[in-house]
Amino acid sequence: MLGRLCALLGLTAVIGLLPLVAGRDPALAVLRARSADREPDAEAIASVRRELGLDAGPFELLGRWSGRALHGDLGTSWVSGEPVSAQLGSAIGVSSTLTGLAAVVAVLVMTALVARPFAAGLRGKSPSSRAGVAAVLAALPEFLIGSVLLLVISVRLGWLPTSGWRDLSYAVLPAIALGTPAGAVLAVVAGDALRDALTAPWLRSWTAAGFPARTIALAVVRRAGSVVTGQLGLVVAGMFGSAATVEVVFGVPGLGRLAVDAALAQDVPVVQACVLVILLGGAAAGALGAVAQRLLLGPALVDGALESAAPRPVTPGRWSLILPAGAVIAVVLWGIWRDPFTVDLSARLLPPSAAHPMGTDALGRDLLARVAHGALHTGALATGVTALVVVIALGVGIAGRRGSGAADLVNALPTVVVALAVAATAGPGWTSAVIAVAAVAWAPPAAHARSLALEQRGSAHLTAARALGASTRHILVRHVLPAVLPPVLRNAFVRLPAVALALASLGYLGLGAQPPEPEWGLLLAEGMPNVERAPWVVAFPAAALVLLGVGAVVAASRVR
Repeated sequence: MLGRLCALLGLTAVIGLLPLVAGRDPALAVLRARSADREPDAEAIASVRRELGLDAGPFELLGRWSGRALHGDLGTSWVSGEPVSAQLGSAIGVSSTLTGLAAVVAVLVMTALVARPFAAGLRGKSPSSRAGVAAVLAALPEFLIGSVLLLVISVRLGWLPTSGWRDLSYAVLPAIALGTPAGAVLAVVAGDALRDALTAPWLRSWTAAGFPARTIALAVVRRAGSVVTGQLGLVVAGMFGSAATVEVVFGVPGLGRLAVDAALAQDVPVVQACVLVILLGGAAAGALGAVAQRLLLGPALVDGALESAAPRPVTPGRWSLILPAGAVIAVVLWGIWRDPFTVDLSARLLPPSAAHPMGTDALGRDLLARVAHGALHTGALATGVTALVVVIALGVGIAGRRGSGAADLVNALPTVVVALAVAATAGPGWTSAVIAVAAVAWAPPAAHARSLALEQRGSAHLTAARALGASTRHILVRHVLPAVLPPVLRNAFVRLPAVALALASLGYLGLGAQPPEPEWGLLLAEGMPNVERAPWVVAFPAAALVLLGVGAVVAASRVR
C-alpha cells in the first residue's frame, strides 16, 4: 500500500507539473484559450499569471493544489473558469459505465475464443490454439471497429444512436469497439493458462480417480483463472483511462477524452484531477485483480503445494508463420520502389488497378507505396518497442511483488498524457513517442509474468531443486524463466499492432512522426473520412496491421 501511495503521488506530481516544465508559457496558452483575438501582450500575460498563481513557483503551486485536494477541492479550470469537480463528476460516471460494459464484452469475447479448446482438452484431446483469431481481433484498431459499427449499425440500419450519451443504448457500440480487442488479448492469456492446466499431471490423476467432469472443469477454470484475473484487472484499469479514441469517435464525454483535451489545452487543474481519478481507479482495479488471483490460486502460494510438469508442445504449422511474413515481405518488395509522397489530385481515390494495385488515397498518392514504406517505419519500430517491453516485463514480473503497485498505476495512464509529459521535457519526435508507449505498455506483460512466476514458485519441482542445493540463479534460469517467457512473449506480441497504432496516433497529434509520413496508423486516420466512398484506403492498412499481429503471435508461439 505504501508503494502504491508513493507511486500515485509521484505520477500525479509529474503530470501536474507538465505545463510548468514545458517550453511554452502556460499563462500564454490560457490567454489564447480564453480569448483568441486578444493580443498576448506582457501586461495581459502577467495578469493571467497572477490570477492563476503561477508566479508562486511550480512546487508551491503543486503544494497548494494537493492541500485543497485533501479537503475535496480540486480547483477551478484555468480555461473555462468552472469548478473541476463539476466537469469531473459526469465524466467519471460515463467512463465507469462504458468501462464496465466493455469489460463484459471483453470477457464474452475471451470466452468465445477459449471455450472450444477448453472443451476439447477436457475430453482428452489436444487443446487447439486460436491465437491467430485472437491476433486478428487484437490487431483491429478500436477507432476502426467503432467507425465501421457506426457506419453500418447506426447510419445504415439506424438501430442505435450515432453519438452522444443519454442512456445505455448510447454505450453499446462504444463498449463493443473498446472491449473486442481487449477480449482478444485476454484470450491469448487464458489460452496459455488453460493449456498448462489441462496438461498437468493432477488432471489425469483426478480423471482416473473418477471425479465428476464438472468438478474437474471447475478446478481447471480456477487454476487458469488465477492467471487471467490479474490481467483482467489491468485491462479494466487501462480501458478506464485510455478510451479517448473511442470516446472521440462516438462523441462520448468520458474521462479519457476530458484528460487529453485538458492536457492539450494546458489546463493543469483538470489534468491533475483526471489523472488522480484515473490512477485511483487503476490502483483499485489492480488490487481487486490481485485479491481475486490470491483467492483462486489459494495454496499455490506455498512451496510444494502444486505438482507441475512441462506442458505438451503446441506449435503452429510452418505455413502459419510463412504466410503472414511472406505477405508482408512481398508487399514491401513490391511497393518499396514506388514514391509514397507524390501528390496527384487528378487521381484521387482511384480503386485498385494495374497502375495502382492498392488504389490511391484522398491526395492521389499511391497506397501500395505508402503501405510498403510504412512497414519499414511502423512495423520495425513497433517490433523494437515490443521487444523492449518484454525485457522490462520479465525483469519486473519475475522479481515478485516488487513493482506491482507501480504497474497497476502506470497501466491506467493514457498514453497521450504520458507522451505530452515526455515531449514537454525531451521535445516531440520518435524518441518521445517510443518512451511514452514503452512506459505504459510494460505493465500488463509484467503482471502476467508475476502471476506465472508465483505459480511456478509454488510447484513441487522447485522445492526439490532447492533441496538438492540448486542456487537461486539456477532455479531462475533453468526453471522459472523457461516457464514464464513463452506466455509473456505471446501476451506482449499480441499487443504489437496496438503499439504500432499508439506510435502512429502520437505522430498524428504532433508528438511523433508527422504527416505526410507513410505510417499505417496515419493511413487509417487519413482514410476514415472516405471509408464509405473508397473502402480500400482503410482496408489495406488494416490488413497490414492484421498480418503484423498474426505473424508476431505465431512467431512467439514457436518459442515454446
